Amino acid sequence: MIEKGKISSFQLAIMMNPTILATALLILPSITAAKAERDMWISPIWGSFFGFLAVWIAYELHKHYPSETIIEYSKRIIGNIPGKIIGFLYLFLYLHVNGIVIREYGEFISGNFLFQTPQMVILGSMTLVCAFAVRGGLETIARAAQHFVPIVILLWLTLVLFLIKDLDLTNMLPILEKGLKPSFLGAASPASWFSEYILIAFFLPYLSDQKKGLLWGNLSVLSVVFIMVLTNLTALCIFGEITADLSYPVMNAGKYVSIAKFFQHLESIVMALWVLGTFIKISVFYYALALGTAQWLKLSNYKPIVFPLGFLLILFARWSAPNLTELKSFLGTTLVFYLLSLQILLPALLLFITLVRKRVEQRKGLKDELKG
Repeated sequence: MIEKGKISSFQLAIMMNPTILATALLILPSITAAKAERDMWISPIWGSFFGFLAVWIAYELHKHYPSETIIEYSKRIIGNIPGKIIGFLYLFLYLHVNGIVIREYGEFISGNFLFQTPQMVILGSMTLVCAFAVRGGLETIARAAQHFVPIVILLWLTLVLFLIKDLDLTNMLPILEKGLKPSFLGAASPASWFSEYILIAFFLPYLSDQKKGLLWGNLSVLSVVFIMVLTNLTALCIFGEITADLSYPVMNAGKYVSIAKFFQHLESIVMALWVLGTFIKISVFYYALALGTAQWLKLSNYKPIVFPLGFLLILFARWSAPNLTELKSFLGTTLVFYLLSLQILLPALLLFITLVRKRVEQRKGLKDELKG
C-alpha cells in the first residue's frame, strides 16, 4: 500500500463534511432557489439520498476489496484495460472538479475581498498550501479537518444565531404550493454534490476501524444535509424571492448582522468559513487525485507527483470557465449529469458486476460440491 498512515472513521466523517459543504454553503441558496423557489429548503433533503447511496456503494465495494481503492479494484472487476479506462475517468474527474473548486475559491476571494490581487496569485497560493498538506499524508489532512471543521461549524452557527432577529418565517409560506416538482428540480445540484461521497472509496482501506465506516459515513451525510437545510432556510427567511438573484446569499446575510452596533458586517466570518472549509475540500480531492494517479501508474510513492498535479490543477482552474456567471450555469446544469454519471451510476455498475460474479461463483461452487 502506498499510504502508510491510518485514520479513524470519525476523522473520515469530519473530513468529508467540508468536502461537500465548503463551496456549497455560499452558492447553494441561489442555485436551489432558482428551481425550487420558497421550497428550496426541502431540496437538500431529496439530494441527500444520493449521499447515502454513494456511501453504501463505496462501503459494499470496500467489503469485497478491503485493501484496495476504486482505482485498483476496477481492474479486478472488469479487466485490466477497461479498468484502466475507468481509473483514468476518475482521475480526470477529480482533476477537473478540483480545478473548478479552486476557481470558485479564487472568484469569491478576488470578487469580495482582495480586489487588487491577481487571481492567479490567489489560486496559486491556496494550491501550494494544499500541496504541502497532501505531501504530509492522509493523517495530516484528517488532523487538519479535526481542528478546522468544528471552528467552521461554530462560526456558521454563530452567524445564524446573530441573524435570528432578521428572519421572516412567512417567506416559507405557502409550503409546497406547486407540489413536489420544484423541490425535486432544486435538488439536482445538491444531489450531484452529495454524490462526491464516493470519494470515501479512496479512504476506506486506510481506516483503523473499518467496520464503523458505513455508520460514520451516514452520520457525515446527515450533518451535511442539516447544515444545507439550515443555510437555505436562513437565506429564504431573510431574502425571500430575491435569493435566486444573489451570487453569494450567505455573504449578503453576513452584512445584515447588527448586534448593539458592535457586531456588524461580519463578512470576515464568511471569509473564514470559505478559506478553512475550501482548504480541506481542495486537499481531500487533491489527495485522492495524487494517490489514484500513483496507483494508476503503479508508482511506489505519490509524493513526487503532488506538485506537478498542482500545476495542472491551476491550469484547469483557469480553463474551467471564462467568468463566474458561466461557472454558476455549469454548476447547475452540465455538472449535475457529469457527477452523477461518474460517481453514482459507474460505481453502481461496478458493484452490480461484483455481486453477479460472486453469485455465479457461489452457484458454481455449489454444483462442484454436489458433483463431488
